[in-house]
Amino acid sequence: MNKSGKKNNLIAYVYILPLLVFSFVLVYYCIINTIAVSFTDWDGMSSSFNIVGFKNYVEMVKDPVFWTSVTNNIIFFFGTVFVQAAVGFLLAVLLKQKLPGSNVFKAIYFMPIAMATSIITAIFKIIMDPTNGALNQFLRAVNLDGLAMSWLGDPKIALFSVIIVNIFQWMGFSMITYYAGLMSLPDDVYEAAKIDGAGFWRTAVSVTFPMVRGTTNVLLILGIVGSLKTFDIVKLLTAGGPGRATTVMNTYLYEKAFNNFDAGGAASIGVAILIIAMIMSFLQIKLGKED
Repeated sequence: MNKSGKKNNLIAYVYILPLLVFSFVLVYYCIINTIAVSFTDWDGMSSSFNIVGFKNYVEMVKDPVFWTSVTNNIIFFFGTVFVQAAVGFLLAVLLKQKLPGSNVFKAIYFMPIAMATSIITAIFKIIMDPTNGALNQFLRAVNLDGLAMSWLGDPKIALFSVIIVNIFQWMGFSMITYYAGLMSLPDDVYEAAKIDGAGFWRTAVSVTFPMVRGTTNVLLILGIVGSLKTFDIVKLLTAGGPGRATTVMNTYLYEKAFNNFDAGGAASIGVAILIIAMIMSFLQIKLGKED
């Protein structure tokens, strides 16, 4: 390599150095520190602690609440990621038809992403209020009183109510992502499908969807990580209740750290979340490597 090439490489490294430093300080240092804390009995406040080895991990595995949170995370994942992707795909296909007002609808569907989670949860807590909420009032107005219920207070449906709110907030992201993918597809494929007599649904399922498998794979990976990071929407809607009906791993981690002052136990849950996210993301990348 000549001197000019070496100089260009050096300049490139200088440009990425700040990013590497920030990444290490804000991400990798925190990960390393969390792993280290998970082997201690630190309470998160005092300056003293003891090394306890794998005690926190053993207690975590034996803790039924932890496994409840894992189960809720799995339900949350399947209840949000696939539905969001399906709804986003359908909306993208419809908007690609360039119907009158499609740009307005794109803005409306995407708007929840731009809104703070605290605003969305506040709105839905009002809508889902068991007494004066708009949802129950509507059901009573159309003589469906039997369907009116405590959407966030009933342990049987509270988690599904949270899932619905999450889908509302993030389906616009799936829609925009799919829409960007659809814009890159060649028109001659659709012309051929039309000549073969394929209708709207047959074209969407047999032609469009297979051609955006790469986009679907990306959305699934982001969904895996996003579902494991879920905290704010659950904390603000139900705080993990009623009982443990909506407790997910991150809300349980928060409870361990700030309510029980068990930073070591909370760190072990954090490490478990990291490992699960890495494994699931690796499997998804492996399965979708051709895309």
